[in-house]
Amino acid sequence: MKRHSNKIKELISIMLSVPAGTVLRKVLLALTLLFSSITIAQESVNQIISSSEEKSREIPHLEAEVEIDGVMDEDVWDRATLINDFHQYQPVEYADPSQRTDVRIFYTEDALYIAARLWDELPDQIAASILRQGQAVGADDVFTVILDPYLDRRNGYRFEVNSNGVRAEGLYQNVTGVESSWNGIWQASASRDEQGWIAEMRIPFQTISFSTDSSAWGINFNRTIKRETESIAWVSRNRQVNPGVAGTITGLSDLRQGRGLDIVPSIVTRAIRRFGAANESDSAFEPQVDLYYKVTSQLNASLTINTDFSATEVDSRQVNLTRFGLFFPEKRDFFIRDSDIFQFGQLGAAAVAGASGNASIPASAAQNARPFFSRRLGLGLSGEPVDINAGAKVSGRIGDWNLGSLLINQDEDIASGVAADTIFVGRASLNVLAESQVGVIATNGDPQSNLDNNLIGADFNYRNTRLANGKTVEASAFYQQSDTEGKSGDDASYGVVINYPSNQGWKGSYRYKKVEKNFDPAVGFVNQTGIEDYSVDTKYTHFFAPGGFLRTVAGYIDLYKSLSLEDGDYITDVKTVRWAILDNKGDFLFGRFIDNKENLRKDFTIFRASDSDRTIVIPAGSYSFYETMIGVILGNQRVLSGRLDRRWGEYFDGERDRVLVNASWRPNRNLQLTAQYTENKIELPQGNFTTRLFSINTQITFSATLSWANLIQYDNVSENLGINSRLHWIPKAGQQAFLVLNYGFEDLDKDNVFESTIADLSLKFNYTFRF
Repeated sequence: MKRHSNKIKELISIMLSVPAGTVLRKVLLALTLLFSSITIAQESVNQIISSSEEKSREIPHLEAEVEIDGVMDEDVWDRATLINDFHQYQPVEYADPSQRTDVRIFYTEDALYIAARLWDELPDQIAASILRQGQAVGADDVFTVILDPYLDRRNGYRFEVNSNGVRAEGLYQNVTGVESSWNGIWQASASRDEQGWIAEMRIPFQTISFSTDSSAWGINFNRTIKRETESIAWVSRNRQVNPGVAGTITGLSDLRQGRGLDIVPSIVTRAIRRFGAANESDSAFEPQVDLYYKVTSQLNASLTINTDFSATEVDSRQVNLTRFGLFFPEKRDFFIRDSDIFQFGQLGAAAVAGASGNASIPASAAQNARPFFSRRLGLGLSGEPVDINAGAKVSGRIGDWNLGSLLINQDEDIASGVAADTIFVGRASLNVLAESQVGVIATNGDPQSNLDNNLIGADFNYRNTRLANGKTVEASAFYQQSDTEGKSGDDASYGVVINYPSNQGWKGSYRYKKVEKNFDPAVGFVNQTGIEDYSVDTKYTHFFAPGGFLRTVAGYIDLYKSLSLEDGDYITDVKTVRWAILDNKGDFLFGRFIDNKENLRKDFTIFRASDSDRTIVIPAGSYSFYETMIGVILGNQRVLSGRLDRRWGEYFDGERDRVLVNASWRPNRNLQLTAQYTENKIELPQGNFTTRLFSINTQITFSATLSWANLIQYDNVSENLGINSRLHWIPKAGQQAFLVLNYGFEDLDKDNVFESTIADLSLKFNYTFRF
């Protein structure tokens, strides 16, 4: 209790340093009172939890040369700590696993070494279809290590490897979410034999952040056996495995990170040709350098100069049939590093409409009012890239403080007339209680206009995973206010979240958010203002007895409603009742019944023909309509997997019939072919139209270091067809080369004759020098 009392005093001291009467001081006062009251309750609850529930192992410091080759034949592994007390958490939590798992772990002065002997009585049935480095390995048997170097049970790293030695990594955000686009430098290899398979990992201390003052880290191990959709872990609770549900390793000392400096020079050669009226060609040779320096073992500084994102994967195309803007995730590595620190108020946490989300909430509505969204940087109003001349970031942790600051110098956007500008984002949060945080955020600048813009906000995120029977409760509150040139008053946004997550039995959540009409997070994401919205969702999951065909059946009720702040009338009101059945091979059958209400304040242009002046406009007014959806998903471990669903029923004052077909064929580990087709047939009194969206993705993997991926996308709304072709060579972690072709076509007159619009060919090399 004394430790938390000191934090209360620290918060009071910060609050008193803020000028009286300001919004920020009021917010900090409210958060301090809330934190103080919860502290007392938290201490009482934690006293109930016996420390005997925690698993802990001391690991040795050994100096030895280990070749990461997936063979595990060095003598040093016999002296490493053995961990073999694993259990199932899917399908039956705490049941004995079907297969034995032995993990060995030790460390040297510069790296953590982990090896796993993954015994398997049916080695010929080990799922091993992924060979391309950088590809998600969820379709395969996988061995996973979760590291929580700060032992704060809030954030961490995820390292995965399959039996082909393909690495995958990620950063944990908001405890349970994973940012899988993060790329860290580490080594892994694997091999198969008649007894199963072996995985070896080397995780350099220079790749991760930690406190040298602590000799204990949080850790967990997870194994997936895809043929039985069985998941095995060292520690689990409520069928969950994440940094908040983990064991501990002790004995860590005298860890070294070298000089803590990574220098990553890149060379980009680029040729562009624009067809049509422009009919021009251009070429460029563009050097780039990224520097990453560990100021301390916990604090990272990074600098990027003449930044190039030409090798970044392209976005998946979307057709927008709503009144509001779409949301596209960040994929650029510079912005993803330490991105967990910039998370604010659990905004976006309800965006997944799957087993853990709310299907009634539009994806963009869940992200609405985010104070910082890095995709606003380096992109113009039209979505075209804008040069980033330089960027600097300092992020990490000092004691119980999590700190992040970002400074970006963005070049002029000539097409939009936006002058060059320097953008700042700052974020600080303090770890409080056992698993909670209180923090502030500030931004300055507007990358997409010439107006002055500032924002400041504060949030409190509460989490307790130690309720009776392994249950969890979460709560969050945030307040933020913007200051935009030319706008006065009504410029705040605030909200609360109460969440009771569970993978079995009952779960539920409540969310409220208010976004005033002049709230403008210029470096964030907003697609609706002048609204407040509410959402409630509940779910019940029943697990069948093991050994049968079915694993679970779940029922859901998802509610969402948004209201206008101008008159209190509703804007959108969606009620969804849904169900899902999962079998023991990972196949889903699901269905939904959706009750929609839309209140159009003005005419809504839902369709514009690209080859004429024809438009279809839904008149302003109130609309109520019902839809039904049913579908099936085949487990991704199959040679042929995919999804088929149909959504049909009323649509405003007409009808809609939507069909989605996704098929993925993976005959071997060297080839994967995925095709997806989505069609919306819409009939309205004002006119009929059909939208079609098609994509085909081929991945040819020549070896674990060389692959060729091609993505073709087409939609009949824009009548654009795009080709993205990426030849990718990764000789080892931290070294890679790309040959990328982006080619565009269009058929504006819809005569099925496509004309070239742009061809962009780039060759990029980068090499990490680690000191």
